[in-house]
Amino acid sequence: MPRRTRVPKRQTPPDPKYGNVTVAILIKKIMLGGRKATAERIVYDAMDLVNKQLSTEPLAVLDQALKNATPALQVKSRRVGGATYQVPVEVETTRGLSLAMRWLISYAKARSGKSMAEKLAAEIVDASQGQGATIKKRQDTHKMAEANKAFAHYRW
Repeated sequence: MPRRTRVPKRQTPPDPKYGNVTVAILIKKIMLGGRKATAERIVYDAMDLVNKQLSTEPLAVLDQALKNATPALQVKSRRVGGATYQVPVEVETTRGLSLAMRWLISYAKARSGKSMAEKLAAEIVDASQGQGATIKKRQDTHKMAEANKAFAHYRW
C-alpha cells in the first residue's frame, strides 16, 4: 500500500450476457479457484430460475435484493484507554454492496437445496421480497449499531 497517494479503484468490465457490472462482481465473488466458467454458469442459471419463479426481469430482482440487503450502518472496534468499544459508523456504498453480496452468497451456500444455482436463486428472491437470512443479517447489524450509538462520539 503506497504511503503518498491512494490507489485508484479498478473498473470492473460488465459481464458478457447481461452487460451489467453488478452481475460481473457477483460472478467474481462466487468464483473459487479461478473457475470463472463455473461461477458464470451458477449465476446465469440462478438468474434464469429467478426469471421463471417471478416472471420479471432478473436484473431488477437482483438489484432490489442487493438494495434490501445493503447495510447503512455497521460497528467497528475502537480501543480507547484500555477498553474496546463497538463504535457505529456509516457504510460506504462500495463496502455496503460488497457486504450484501457476501451475505447473499454465504447464506445461499448454507441453504439446503439441490444445486448452488437453485440456492442462490432462492436467496435472491427472498432478499428481494425483504425476508430471508440475508435480510436478518442486515437487521442484526443495524440493531448492533443502534445499541451502541452511545459510543458514536468515539468515531474517528
